[in-house]
Amino acid sequence: MSKSRCGWCVGDTLYEAYHDEEWGVPVFDDKTLFEFLILETFQAGLSWITILRKRENFRKAFDNFDYKKIAAYKSSKEEELLQNAGIIRNKLKIKATISNAQAFMEIQKEFGSFSKYIWAFVDGKPIKNSFESFKDSPSNTELSDKISKDLKKRGFKFVGSTVIYAQMQATGMVNDHEVSCFRYQEV
Repeated sequence: MSKSRCGWCVGDTLYEAYHDEEWGVPVFDDKTLFEFLILETFQAGLSWITILRKRENFRKAFDNFDYKKIAAYKSSKEEELLQNAGIIRNKLKIKATISNAQAFMEIQKEFGSFSKYIWAFVDGKPIKNSFESFKDSPSNTELSDKISKDLKKRGFKFVGSTVIYAQMQATGMVNDHEVSCFRYQEV
């Protein structure tokens, strides 16, 4: 018997595995939060499956998502990334990833961790929504607007409200699994 899953992932094994194992699971680890921030930034204007299919390429290209290394990238590394056909070769997004790594570390200095900063917006607990269909899920909310605005004020780029809401979904700050999905109660 097949499991009942959110409609957006059905039919693609990579999508289903991501949905079943990662999407909506609360993430409190700074390294993983940064990884999703990079991936969501590159996803802006594209489909998530495109990014998932290139995830390992991103991992290799961006030093295993090590924000300390990324923050120190020089123009030669930017050029190398622009020539890497395995990732999304968008100059502005590559530059944003580097400056976002720097801003990420500034937040760590101020709050002790990025996790403490970002999870404070939801008082440390995921928001549990009750959507019948993934199509009912918003692309942004007042809260994602607020987080986006705060991140931009702190120097982050490509962190619009829609990108931030996708980040919140991916890292479990909101549970947007469909109520009929087997993961809804699990996460």
